[in-house]
Amino acid sequence: MDKLMTFLGQVIGELGATVNAGLIVVGDRLGLYKAMAASGPVTSAELAEKTGTTERYVREWLNAQAAGGYVRYDPATQRYELPPEQAMALADENSPAFVAGAFELATATLKAVPHIEESFRSGAGFGWHEHDHGVFTGCERFFRPGYNANLVSTWIPALEGVEEKLRVGARIADVGCGLGASSRLMADSYPRSRVTGFDYHKESIELARNKAKEAGLSDRLNFEVAPAASFPGTGYDLVTVFDSLHDMGDPVGAARHVKQALAPDGTWLIIEPIAGDKVEDNLNPVGRAYYAFSNFLCVPSSLSQEVGLALGAQAGERRIHDVVTAAGFTRFRRINETPFNIAYEVRP
Repeated sequence: MDKLMTFLGQVIGELGATVNAGLIVVGDRLGLYKAMAASGPVTSAELAEKTGTTERYVREWLNAQAAGGYVRYDPATQRYELPPEQAMALADENSPAFVAGAFELATATLKAVPHIEESFRSGAGFGWHEHDHGVFTGCERFFRPGYNANLVSTWIPALEGVEEKLRVGARIADVGCGLGASSRLMADSYPRSRVTGFDYHKESIELARNKAKEAGLSDRLNFEVAPAASFPGTGYDLVTVFDSLHDMGDPVGAARHVKQALAPDGTWLIIEPIAGDKVEDNLNPVGRAYYAFSNFLCVPSSLSQEVGLALGAQAGERRIHDVVTAAGFTRFRRINETPFNIAYEVRP
């Protein structure tokens, strides 16, 4: 009975967290967190006035946030405050700890429940392009803080001889680029280089083009609709694949094409979700989140394509190594890891 009650306590916590995910998205979209971060302690009426929202809804939202520890409540003044740590995670899109995009991704992912339920029965895939629009925008916002924090400062400098090439002027192919967060970062950081982002998803490429134009990067950054196994061009100094190799139906085929597209002394940078090689290595909070997302996104996406290897988000280093060596690469090493990602350098 004690074990049962302990488990039910866990369930209640997760039930509240599940529903609160939607409230985090609401707070993000309505600017509630940003307004709190800029104002200090506020009443529900003051926050509603600042954000052009209705007090009664805002009051209920604030109470839910306070109950979950997302904001502080002072009973004496009946004011609510967003602590600086929470503000860094919920209100600052440029923060490496920003997490609101993860909840946009999660809530949009769950809209596919009926389709994934049917896939459990039939074994069929469910394509990335078939998901709700929030999956595409949320995915970019989820991964972008990590790229901003690590790509230029750590991952690229760890590659042998690559940073020097990019500063002088090099050709980069960003494969599986989605909305182009990684592509924009490289184009902005290495203005003498030319970056081309490729993705099979037309809607993502259209959004990526718009974002590049808004950022003033169109002179050195362009995007094309193309699958990983047949994107155009050769002689690339750097090919990058960010958090998407495991989503591909035929990652070995894609790896073979990358090898053909690279210059003789070119480098392939692979960023994958952090994972151990054994199931027991991944039985932790990060692994749990990735296994869950993988059930809805990664495995169905791969199974919807030719070959359908279905590596999953928790593939691990050994399986990624097997993919690249099967494609004919001879040099493979882990160059860095973060709480959410592993970075690999691959060379012919």
